[in-house]
Amino acid sequence: MTPVFFSLLFMSLTAILPGATENGDQLGESVDLTEIIEQTNKDLPNLSHGDILENRNRNADPCTAIGCKWPKKGRLVKVPYIISNKYSPAQINFIKSVMSTFHGATCIRFVQRKRQKDFLHFFRGAGCWSFVGYQQGEQLVSLSDGCFYTPVVQHEILHALGFHHEHSRSDRDDHVIINFTNIITGTEANFYKRNTNNLQTPYDFDSVMQYNNFAFSKNGLATIIAKNLASLYFGNAQSMSSNDIERINRLYNCCKWKKNTLYSVNLESHTVNIM
Repeated sequence: MTPVFFSLLFMSLTAILPGATENGDQLGESVDLTEIIEQTNKDLPNLSHGDILENRNRNADPCTAIGCKWPKKGRLVKVPYIISNKYSPAQINFIKSVMSTFHGATCIRFVQRKRQKDFLHFFRGAGCWSFVGYQQGEQLVSLSDGCFYTPVVQHEILHALGFHHEHSRSDRDDHVIINFTNIITGTEANFYKRNTNNLQTPYDFDSVMQYNNFAFSKNGLATIIAKNLASLYFGNAQSMSSNDIERINRLYNCCKWKKNTLYSVNLESHTVNIM
């Protein structure tokens, strides 16, 4: 990616979106993550899979390749960050609060940047989006005013740590059916599979990385259907699932926190009529 191209791309993604709260009233409310991402990012054509900014200089290898993970020193993975001063105090505190949800159950530690050259920069751009995995240098995570909900911020941070969407994992065809006939024309690429490393973990309908049944639907009909239970409703996670946490620990070899416990979803408890 040339410097000129990146500058133009950055400018197109940094316009402030209007209409969101400034006083923090929305912070922490329950939310339909898929709807927030889809609506907030609808005018951002440079994103892939709904909320990912691709590094055009990197191939599509799964996130175990050299350079994809944030460096680990000792037992901890310290991820430096800065938060734009364009945010309100409530928004800054909310970002920090969501980052802290990673601290108790994983070896990830978000630390305020001092002089580190590689760091996350949470900025008030247009939409909710992130790169996938460690990029080196200043790594942008865009959180516009409409993104301030726990699952949305966790979702973008998980991208930055190296994780793709659940419904795009390499084995997804064993678990879901993608109904391309119901998908908005021009957004089909948001459902393409990625060459992911699934870390020997099961497909998780409760993952905060799972879009809901009607993501990018053009007609109100389901675009993602559970293969073994068509009436299953999913994509309404309000926080990281146990498997989301376990995957972080496996990817980053967080020995102290690694439980080697995989959690199965009670599918029957999620069934509704979606057809």
